[in-house]
Parts: sequence; C-alpha cells; structure tokens
Amino acid sequence: MMNCTFVSIYQFGMSMLTYKEGCSCCPRKCDVRKDSLELGFCNTTDHPMISSIFLHNGEEPIISGNKGICNVFFAHCNLRCVYCQNYQISQNDGFEESWLMSVETAADRIIEILNKGVNLLGFVSPSHQIPQMLRIVDELRLRRYKPIIVYNSNGYDSVSTLRVLEGIVDVYLPDFKYFSNDLAREYSGVTDYFEVASKALREMYRQKGSTILLGDDGLIESGMVVRHLVLPGSTDDSVSVLEFIADEISPSLHISLMSQYYPTEKVCNTFPLNRKISKSEYLKVVSKLEVLGFKGWIQDIDSSDLYRPDFNKKNPFSG
Repeated sequence: MMNCTFVSIYQFGMSMLTYKEGCSCCPRKCDVRKDSLELGFCNTTDHPMISSIFLHNGEEPIISGNKGICNVFFAHCNLRCVYCQNYQISQNDGFEESWLMSVETAADRIIEILNKGVNLLGFVSPSHQIPQMLRIVDELRLRRYKPIIVYNSNGYDSVSTLRVLEGIVDVYLPDFKYFSNDLAREYSGVTDYFEVASKALREMYRQKGSTILLGDDGLIESGMVVRHLVLPGSTDDSVSVLEFIADEISPSLHISLMSQYYPTEKVCNTFPLNRKISKSEYLKVVSKLEVLGFKGWIQDIDSSDLYRPDFNKKNPFSG
C-alpha cells in the first residue's frame, strides 16, 4: 500500500536532469528545450515516444522465464548503429505521430500485461527518454503497481543520469558493444563509445555489484547482466571487450553472449556486415568467455533465425 510519504520520482529525476532547461539525460547532451518542441539528435520531444508495448518471451531465462517480460520499446535512439535489428523504429528518421503516447495510455497498456501475472517491466532503448520513463514509473506507482524495473540500454549512458536512477532501476541490462572506437565510429556514429560505456558499466556495477538476486519463481529481482553481440569480422574486438570487463570491472559479472546478428536490408551490401557470424568466429569468443570464468548465457549459433522483429506487428517478435 502506498503511504502519505510517497515522493514523485519523476519530479526528483527532472530536477536532477535539468530537462526543462535543456536535455542532458544522455551523453550527447544536446541541451535542447524539448518542452518547447525543440528536437535534438534523437528527434523526440518531452512526450513519450513508444513504438510497442508487449509481452516478450525472447529474453534471458531469468528475465523472461515462462511468462515473459512486459517490454516497452522506445522509438528512436541516441546511437545510429547501421546494423540495428530494430532499424524500423531506431533510426531517428522523420517523426512518426503514431508513436506519441500519453503517460496514462502507456501505464494502461503496461498494467494490462502486469495483470496477467507478469512482474518484470523492461524499458528498451531508454537512454534518450529518461524523464518520460520516470513519468511512466511514477504513474504506475501512483496506481499501486511496483514491478521489477529492467533498464535495457545500448550502454551509451550518462553516469550522472544513472545516479538519478539508483533505487529506481532494479536490473541493469546494458550492451557493451565495442572496445575499439574506430569500430564504434564506423558502425554506430560515435567516437567515444568505449569511454562512455565503460564509465556507465562501472556505475551500474557500483550500484548492483555482480550478485544476482532471484525470486522464488527463479526470475531476477535485482542485479546486472551485460550483453555483447558478436559481429562478423570483429571477433578480436569481442575478445577485447570480455578481457576489459574481466580485468577492469569484474570477472564475476554475468554476461549474455549473443550470436543473433543477421544482416538487415540496411547493410546487405556492406562488407563484412552483409553476412552472419560463422561458427568458428562465435566459438572463438565463447572460448574466451569460458577461459575468463564468466557466468551467464550463450546463445545458440542459429539464433540469428529467431530474432527478426517486425515493428509493424502488435508483437514484433511473433512468428
């Protein structure tokens, strides 16, 4: 039950992020007044811009379990990954009016799923819409819903923003995409990914450590899982990513190693992104993961055929 000492986390977050004075919630720090309809790099306003809210069964076992997780997919992104499997919603091209959603409507749709016995709520690609995310969580709490909050980001996160989220986010699920900034520049359009993401991971680790807390149902209630997608032709970089995490953060972190890369229509003519990863490439990275002693999950090499979303569907990951 909610008591009279309840404080709006949205107002707290807003004051810390200085959103009304100029957006600084992600590392790009565009400093635009979104409440006055200025658009920064991510091409969003101060209203939630959401492409899909649905029950997702394709996450790590401790996250989706048998019932799935309620995932909120924010539209647009603060990166421009040329190979993004979610390119239909992430490329910041234009301004899709249908993606504008009120906080109340978002909460209504989330609650429909939570009422099915689901208690995990994932915010996917939230880095550029943190104030909007906080408003949704705030609305849920006002309605006496307090699900486990999963922050599923690309790793290009601001440390100051992550500090605002301490005590609000239960589970951090970041990507750690690259060790090489040359690769980050070529594939994602940023020259400082490694510096930014490594600091972000350190902050998440400070908040959560390497221990994962599970509920009686075997699902995660608190902790941190780092995802890494192996890209074709980039296995040496993947090895460097794993070595950095082990040497500089913790070899006890849980890693989700992903083989699901496939070439979308955006990169079908771009070498080496125009092919899937080979079995030998993937096994090289898996071997390093095992040598370093990480815990976690390894996708099957054929996973690239299973994760091909279509965001024109109500459930983008349905068959």
